[in-house]
Amino acid sequence: MDSVRKRLEQDLRAAVGRLRQMGGAVAVEDLPGAIGDNSPFADEVDEIRANEDREIGFATRELLVGRVNRLSAALERLNEGEYGVCIECEEPISPVRLQALPEVQTCVRCQDQIERYGRQREEEEEVESTADDE
Repeated sequence: MDSVRKRLEQDLRAAVGRLRQMGGAVAVEDLPGAIGDNSPFADEVDEIRANEDREIGFATRELLVGRVNRLSAALERLNEGEYGVCIECEEPISPVRLQALPEVQTCVRCQDQIERYGRQREEEEEVESTADDE
């Protein structure tokens, strides 16, 4: 389990370091204004590109924060002796799965069910919103 702990801690340090490298906040000056004399952009294309870069940065930060949280939770489960046990069905998680994704909390079967249920709910909500529009 020491090698697992080292890997989790190493991955956690790397993710936290990447978050720090990206910076946490967006300065107000970085946010584009209206196109025209007061805008820091030459044209609409520059503004679109800046907005796209900012959105990608936000999405990347969000993914990193999620990974940091999952890695921290995995270390906590390791300390409590619960690492490698699915949080849904309490069955052991495949060692191959843990090696590929050391922060994983669910076995393949439960993860598949979670994803299927999520997609199913999205489809149901989409059908409901379409019915409400009519």
